[in-house]
Amino acid sequence: MELKYDKGKNQKERREFIHYYARWVKSVPNEVWSRQQAELIDSFILNAKNFKMTTEKYLEMVAQRRIK
Repeated sequence: MELKYDKGKNQKERREFIHYYARWVKSVPNEVWSRQQAELIDSFILNAKNFKMTTEKYLEMVAQRRIK
């Protein structure tokens, strides 16, 4: 099965989401969206701690991508 990637459609969807989210942030109290952002960031940190790849391996992969 081949996955098709439509770059233009993807960019349009991202822009639409950003506009949607910006409208939402402006429409709710700061306490609501800042609490949700804190939960999201905390989940990223927790997930990073459980990540199986070593820091060295990750940095090696990043360096290889820059070469290409």
